[in-house]
Amino acid sequence: MSQAANENPKTGGILGTIERLGNKLPDPAVLFIFAMLLTWVVSALLGGYEFELPKKGGSETQQVANQLTGEALVQFLVDMVKTFTGFHPLGVVLVALLGVGVAEKSGFIDAVIKAMLGVTPAVLLTPMLILVGILSHSAADAGYVLVIPLGGVVFYAAGRHPLAGIAAASAGVSGGYSANFIPSALDPLLQGATEEAAQIIDPSRDVSILCNYWFTTVSSVLIILVGWYITDRMIEPRLESVEVDGDPDDMPKMEKLGDAEKSGMVAGIISLLLGLGLLVALCWPEDSIFRSEREFQPPLLELKPGELTIKAAPLMGAIVPLIFLLFIVPGIVHGYISGRFKSHRDVIKGMSSAMSTMGYYLVMAFFASLFIYAFNKSHLGQLLAVKGAGVLKSLELPAQFTIVGIILLCGFVNLMVGSASAKWYLLAPIFVPMLMQLGISPELTQAAYRVGDSSTNIVTPLMPYFPLVVAFSQRYVKKTGVGTLISLMLPYSLAFLVLWTAFLLIYWGIGLPLGIGS
Repeated sequence: MSQAANENPKTGGILGTIERLGNKLPDPAVLFIFAMLLTWVVSALLGGYEFELPKKGGSETQQVANQLTGEALVQFLVDMVKTFTGFHPLGVVLVALLGVGVAEKSGFIDAVIKAMLGVTPAVLLTPMLILVGILSHSAADAGYVLVIPLGGVVFYAAGRHPLAGIAAASAGVSGGYSANFIPSALDPLLQGATEEAAQIIDPSRDVSILCNYWFTTVSSVLIILVGWYITDRMIEPRLESVEVDGDPDDMPKMEKLGDAEKSGMVAGIISLLLGLGLLVALCWPEDSIFRSEREFQPPLLELKPGELTIKAAPLMGAIVPLIFLLFIVPGIVHGYISGRFKSHRDVIKGMSSAMSTMGYYLVMAFFASLFIYAFNKSHLGQLLAVKGAGVLKSLELPAQFTIVGIILLCGFVNLMVGSASAKWYLLAPIFVPMLMQLGISPELTQAAYRVGDSSTNIVTPLMPYFPLVVAFSQRYVKKTGVGTLISLMLPYSLAFLVLWTAFLLIYWGIGLPLGIGS
């Protein structure tokens, strides 16, 4: 790798300022510690303060609970282990990644992506690459280390500029992070924080894991079309004068699938389809064990016993284990047939490999769970929600303006805090209850967050994989730096932010359901 790969050039103006300020911020895990300490101090200062908390059919008097009393601190210590192990997003994310780890380690995900890109006509190369980037989210962050470098490979092999391929792949993987046709590990992660935040106001309020499914599905089409236009009409023309001066021997090559890999992939896909078929067959009967057993009638819906898409249905509760099975089965099949797996020990190694990458997440989840515990116990979230809603109501702003404000704020915070989960764990306890007081559902607030977060992912140097993308680019153009990549991705970011926001407002305005169970 060239010397430039080890440099971190600063961009001027606003982008340079954002990068310098962002680098001075503490680690997200430390931010949670600070947030917890601040919660303790504020709860002590406001301890005993009474306020009216709106409830169904009226209101009740609530007061801020001081978390620095001896009793509260002892209870905090007593509940610490239970608070962490009971942290909702923790288990669901880890279970999903166990299956994904096997599919990735076996080479199944790699083989499917290569096969999809290998048979794509030249005219559809860009949209297919963006689509693959979007679909890669089902494998957590695998798209960053797999699809983005493949974007450069396939574009270079097709006689197009490799940086355009990397830009298109980044648009799908990072810019379209919250858009997907199939559920990913991000869905339970965000849903857990949203549900806990909603229960600050209404302890009985449930939020479905697939509460944004229909919106993210349709959003995928928007991301593909916008990314396609920007890549072919804006990015590639700009790169015509940029010389590809990388070492040919160092440039990655698009290797064809061997016979064993092809056989394994076909068998893996067949096993996946058989698994989906079995699931459909089990869910189809009216007395299916996956259907709900009790009446459930949320607003605007008339649902009866025997439904599949409500919180009470076993199918919704089993979404994450089903994701686990739908990845691990084809992964095992592909691994053994392709020769990547020799024994059951290789399967376990795949699971272990996936878990080994979650060390940082576990640390962050530990402190996030403690912050949320203290925040909920103090009742400060309820106070902020009530007072914040009162201020917003007094401004008499249309709900659309409120949603746009949330999107812009989340996008701005994303420039300085790279972790999606870290941001939402911090913001959800404030925004979700506050907007509930204004009649805006938790599902809509979460959708607004997803738009703001995804739109600026591709231009923040603080995104953990940003330096990796720079390194990929330097294989083809040695002088590529942070500024180069930001300038390439900025058109995508601005277009996604404006058009995706408008799309959400239109989607919500005409009354379309955001997801399953919402």
